[in-house]
Amino acid sequence: MRDLIVTENVTLDGVIDAKGGWFDVAGESDVDQSDLLAALQEQAGAADAFLVGRVTFEDMRGYWPHQSDDTTGVTDYLNRVSKYVVSRTMRDPRWEHTTVLSGLGEIRALKAVPGEDIVTTGSITLVRELIAAGLVDEYRLFVYPVVLGQGEKLFDDAGGAAALRLVEARPFRSGVVLLRYRTT
Repeated sequence: MRDLIVTENVTLDGVIDAKGGWFDVAGESDVDQSDLLAALQEQAGAADAFLVGRVTFEDMRGYWPHQSDDTTGVTDYLNRVSKYVVSRTMRDPRWEHTTVLSGLGEIRALKAVPGEDIVTTGSITLVRELIAAGLVDEYRLFVYPVVLGQGEKLFDDAGGAAALRLVEARPFRSGVVLLRYRTT
């Protein structure tokens, strides 16, 4: 069975809502982010499926396929990887290598197909559904040294405490820290 990996950029106080631009997704700051970009490329190399909800998909589809000077490798990865968008309303995704899924049953089936990791990012509504359904195998949290004090959090309304096992803590030159947790 394939692993379903939730990857999120998160502030120190747990906010994942990226409104306001508190993180630098494309490496546009003057801080050396080569080690962080290498970690993202490592993750991309271990995944052959990218899963998102409709809103995140539409945001990404409106931006990434049109990038011609992206040196991060994100554009190349997103244009070639098998993408899966969960939507009850979308019929034509209008992005190559994209399949529309209607719900958790199809995600369970996707996990059962031989292959590499399935990575999801953003997509807070979908991610919360995946958590509630027990479909998440690993969390990769890129913790940014920012405190917002308010905003959407990954584990809002999560219910009882989940048992997680830390498998990696990797700091980057930018001050970002990758925390990898496996579900138990």
